[in-house]
Amino acid sequence: MAKDPEAAAPHAPVAEAQDPAAEAQDVAEAWDALVATARRTVADGLVVGTSGNVSVRVGDLVLVTPSGVPYTRLTGDDVVAVDLQGRRVRGSLPPTSELPMHLAVYRSTAAGAVVHTHAVHATAVSTLVDELPPVHYMAAELGGPVRVAPYALYGTRELADHMLEALTDRTACLLRNHGTVTHGATLDQAYDRTAQLEWMCRVWLTASSHPTRTPSLLTPADLAEASAKLRSYGPRP
Repeated sequence: MAKDPEAAAPHAPVAEAQDPAAEAQDVAEAWDALVATARRTVADGLVVGTSGNVSVRVGDLVLVTPSGVPYTRLTGDDVVAVDLQGRRVRGSLPPTSELPMHLAVYRSTAAGAVVHTHAVHATAVSTLVDELPPVHYMAAELGGPVRVAPYALYGTRELADHMLEALTDRTACLLRNHGTVTHGATLDQAYDRTAQLEWMCRVWLTASSHPTRTPSLLTPADLAEASAKLRSYGPRP
């Protein structure tokens, strides 16, 4: 079972002292990439309004989208950064209400970015099953069949705990009656996993809606074979 210690995961290296100007540049570039990714979730229909949130880790800082602010209004001066205990260390805007989920991932994994959405098909699937049936080999890219975390009120430690359990040995999960969470080494990887998850949920919903046929599913051996092959596919972060 995944754990959520009160400090960074043991395998996360302690950041060396960095020149303040270089650190400021890294933060500025990461913030720009975060805002672009957040806006992409809206443009691609994965969130509506200010729902969903995105974060990226820069050393011991976690940059995260603020609460209740439309992504189109965010500028380079709106950086929101917290430490791994959730203390705000940069910016004046309040961090997303889902900060406990983001921090739980960073404390428990080597993730560099986290994306949370309210994608339509994925949210629909979260109300129907306890695990997304393996209808496509891309499930292997997420670590295996995607689990559904039990429902809990948004923004709570209870929800973060349920999410961590569902993420054990996975890089994505569904949140019951809520949405998706994915993580990756980079923002691009975390976002791509979100898009793949939403697509697989749409495939399963489409196939399972047939009145007289049942979707065929991949076996654990099929997924293991796909996982081995995917490890050598394309550039890796």
